[in-house]
Amino acid sequence: MANIISIVNQKGGVGKTTTAVNLGAYLARLGKFVLLVDLDPQANATSGLGVNHREPRKTIYDALSGQAPIAEVVLKKNLLGDYSFIPSNAALAGANAELYSVENRENLLKNALLPIRNNFDVILIDCPPSLGLLTVNGLVAADKILIPVQAEYYALEGLGQLLETVNLVKENLKPDLDIMGAVLTMYDGRVSLSNAVLEELYKYFPNKIFRSVIPRSIKLAEAPSFGKTILEYEPNGKASKAYERLAREFLEILEH
Repeated sequence: MANIISIVNQKGGVGKTTTAVNLGAYLARLGKFVLLVDLDPQANATSGLGVNHREPRKTIYDALSGQAPIAEVVLKKNLLGDYSFIPSNAALAGANAELYSVENRENLLKNALLPIRNNFDVILIDCPPSLGLLTVNGLVAADKILIPVQAEYYALEGLGQLLETVNLVKENLKPDLDIMGAVLTMYDGRVSLSNAVLEELYKYFPNKIFRSVIPRSIKLAEAPSFGKTILEYEPNGKASKAYERLAREFLEILEH
């Protein structure tokens, strides 16, 4: 049965989707059966994996709303390894309102994933940059959460609110939800602020900071515009090596 990990931070621009897409690529490269669920109406993970989210197709919205079995919305990413994903599109933007009156609304994603959970080793959920119903679904469906944090001071400001939401979900909906750890992104060791942010992170997540940090990288920023992961776009670059290290550390934590 798959380990389900939600990648979450309600602050945008912190490398959340970049981490979801590229961590998934390297987990597949390392021999794991991986599914990435794009739960963000902006559909950045979908386009980053080479799919035009404006073209009509079945998406995670159809699975959540009961209009299609989840197996019908899974797409395959042509990579070295077994990497599948469930796309998103703008239709998901109305889900917070449309699904609010649905019974058991916080468990829609968890229940939708049940029929295919045994087909994968790891399921990654790319949550939207908000703390609405979709993100709550992402948290309830998950075994653990991974929090990307940009190496800038303001990136720390929303962490208290995020952790409050996580605690509310634990208290009321998913008692065994666990924080896997925080990953520092867009890191530049030459900038003293990056190191200060890293120190501050330890206060929020004692013993739960990934050793692997993701560097600031032009190639990493360019890759999604070509519909490619960093593994495909610049496999020997510093960002690619950083995500490979992160994937190995991720598996190390899961397997212990």
